[in-house]
Amino acid sequence: MGKKIKKEAEPPPKDVFDPLTIESKKAATVVLMLNSPEEEILAKACEAIYRFALKGEENKATLLELGAVEPLTKLLTHEDKIVRRNATMIFGILASNNDVKKLLRELDVMNSVIAQLAPEEEVVIHEFASLCLANMSAEYTSKVQIFEHGGLEPLIRLLASPDPDVKKNSIECIYNLAQDFQCRATLQELNAVPPILDLLKSEYPVIQLLALKTLSVITNDKEARTVLRDNQGMDHLIKILETKELNDLHIEALSVIANCLEDMDTLALIQQTGGLKKLLSFAENSTIPDIQKNAAKAITKAASDPENRKLFHEQEVEKCLVALLGSENDGTKIAASQAISAMSENSGSKEFFNNQGIPQLIQSLRSDSEEVREAAALALANLTTCNTANANAAAEADGIEPLINILSSKRDGAIANAATVLANMAMQEPLRVNIQSHDVMHALISPLRSANTVVQSKAALMVAATACDVEARTELRNSGGLEPLVELLRSKNDEVRRHASWAVMVCASDELMAVELCRLGALDILEEVNLSVSRKNKFSEAAYHKLLNNYMSLKYSLTGYLSSSNIISDGFYDYGRINPGTKLMPLKDLCLQEPTDLRAVLLVNSKSDVSPPPSMEDKSSDIGYGRSISSSSSLRRASREKTNTGFGSPTEDKSEPTSGRNTAVSKSATKEKGSRKGRGKKEEEKVKEEEEVAVAPKLTGEGSLDKEWYPPSDPDFCVYVYEVTKSIFPITNIKEQIEALAKYVAEKMGGKVSKEKLPDFSWELHISELKFQLKSNVVPIGLIKKGIFYHRALLFKALADKIGIGCSLVRGEYGRAWNEVKLMNESRKGLIGAFPPPEVYIVDLMFHPGGLMKLKSKEADLYRYL
Repeated sequence: MGKKIKKEAEPPPKDVFDPLTIESKKAATVVLMLNSPEEEILAKACEAIYRFALKGEENKATLLELGAVEPLTKLLTHEDKIVRRNATMIFGILASNNDVKKLLRELDVMNSVIAQLAPEEEVVIHEFASLCLANMSAEYTSKVQIFEHGGLEPLIRLLASPDPDVKKNSIECIYNLAQDFQCRATLQELNAVPPILDLLKSEYPVIQLLALKTLSVITNDKEARTVLRDNQGMDHLIKILETKELNDLHIEALSVIANCLEDMDTLALIQQTGGLKKLLSFAENSTIPDIQKNAAKAITKAASDPENRKLFHEQEVEKCLVALLGSENDGTKIAASQAISAMSENSGSKEFFNNQGIPQLIQSLRSDSEEVREAAALALANLTTCNTANANAAAEADGIEPLINILSSKRDGAIANAATVLANMAMQEPLRVNIQSHDVMHALISPLRSANTVVQSKAALMVAATACDVEARTELRNSGGLEPLVELLRSKNDEVRRHASWAVMVCASDELMAVELCRLGALDILEEVNLSVSRKNKFSEAAYHKLLNNYMSLKYSLTGYLSSSNIISDGFYDYGRINPGTKLMPLKDLCLQEPTDLRAVLLVNSKSDVSPPPSMEDKSSDIGYGRSISSSSSLRRASREKTNTGFGSPTEDKSEPTSGRNTAVSKSATKEKGSRKGRGKKEEEKVKEEEEVAVAPKLTGEGSLDKEWYPPSDPDFCVYVYEVTKSIFPITNIKEQIEALAKYVAEKMGGKVSKEKLPDFSWELHISELKFQLKSNVVPIGLIKKGIFYHRALLFKALADKIGIGCSLVRGEYGRAWNEVKLMNESRKGLIGAFPPPEVYIVDLMFHPGGLMKLKSKEADLYRYL
């Protein structure tokens, strides 16, 4: 045998690279390895990058700068399970970085990540893939991508995973996705509520909390609430509340219950099982403010339904809410006030809060927190609406002053609510007087100027409720409140415009305010509003007519018509016809102007001067209906020149001025008619000149510019009023009254004038002489002794209104004007059961004074137009 020879090892093939072990200390080197085709190197590189990323946010940013993200996305679909798992783990960590999220959205890797949720994948892959999705779903764009790539279904399936981390990540992602209504609808289709309810049994609080948060969102939809109820979800929630060890879940559990209580069926179920009492007791006895606040919010949501309010009232929820009002926490007070506001829709609850609740709410009005004051005012607004007892209770609890103080709040809601409460209170006169005593009109100026339409509306409504007497309206005017109120009439908001019109209608209840409102343009604005079908309302129309009816000088100039209900008062003046949109000059300005060639302005005034000159100090006596006329000495002097007028001499009753229908008709009334013409002409002219001289300085305003201005007095008209009150007023037959007054007016205005002699009736010269003597265009009606149609018609209307004869005043064309009266048809009076409408007649004051012409007859038409 030969010697055994040792076999030599075969050298490796020349084309094979010898194994190389490298130890890298640079992340950049490892990132380069991500492009290696070797699975082992890829797996180890991913493992090293995962450990590096876990160390902090800076390392994640470094990996992003080194370009690690893009090659890693390719590894998500690698054939090797270990490489794929390690890459998924890296993305679970990296996705918490905002810049990485942005790049991942651009690279559109969502489909690859969602694919890792497949049932056949390892639990570790499920954990980190769901973690990646949870981090990505915090932003809206990523939510859309997850939803569009069908991510909801695998996430819901993973809620049953045995791994708690997978459950936690999945429910967190679902919670984020549920913020979008489309995702919520898909969750219903995928029956997500039962597996989410199962998470409440988890031993991990974070999972339970996320499940409750998700349920709180998805139970905003009715279908989800029904599914939760059918799966005994309310029992789970009540048990959580009953378990003290789970107090960190109580707030979110209450939020879910709040949503579920909106359903009548759920509320009835919880009441039957005794859960409602437990809930109220829990809320009342809890010492945690957030729990109390959420319990009150649950009641507020549920109380939006009338049947729910009824059930709550039966469970005496009011006691719980009153107790919550006593909390020191502002959030709890706000929530309790809002719940009281919701419950106040129930009449029984309103009655309960009358004795308990309102005093606490008034106390909340004094809080330092604006939000607390706003919520308390809202509750009081609802409690006092259509409830006088609660309005009284709020006033008795000294609520008026803090409510008025809130009108200067910085929160629009608080201002609107406080104004509503005050308006509700002002419906009762004693409370209105109390409110007015707190300078409320001045406090309303700022809300009226607010840019918030709700505040504007409530402020205007409050003006309508409080400006019911002269003092309040005067205070509003002096405080500068009329200007912003008039501006609100232009509002594009229907409610603001309606309430502003209402307030203007209330404010225009006296002539002084009506004149001021017209000066500020209210009438023009209302006229424009009423031309629009969409903008006008009942109040705007009523306000327009109220302004005209209380500013009759303007009404007559604009419309040329005064009805029998439009009573001419002292200070009325006939400027003549004006076109719509034209401003009517105030009487004061007209009086202070020099005379012009324009028509005379006719003034009606039976008041004597308030501050007469020394020569007329004795002017002050009252005559029928409490109207002031000239002094008895002037009256006697004027009447001595007219003792034979046939209407009774005022000297017969020097110490007893005539008043009302208790005065008897003078026995000599018919005997002395017409006997005046022949005597006392010189004396009469002398007296007339003295009176005109006395009046002239007042018309021109001489020596009184620095004092309060008063309209020019009219002693002659005062005598007219006295005489017709003495002699015509007692006549019992209305037709005879009208005839007598017509003859009286014609006599004072130059007597009967035939149609043929009308052109020769030189009334123009007479009026011009008066204007020259008075140095003004304003001529008191009593000074006119030669008047035609429109002079006589105005005097007839003025005197008729003084003694209660109903008549209208109508302006025609070419200086014509006439009076219309309504009389019953004498021929139909005796018919049983017949109530014919009265017939309208025109009173003849020119051609046949005292004659009555039936309206639309040929004779009446000739009188009016020819």
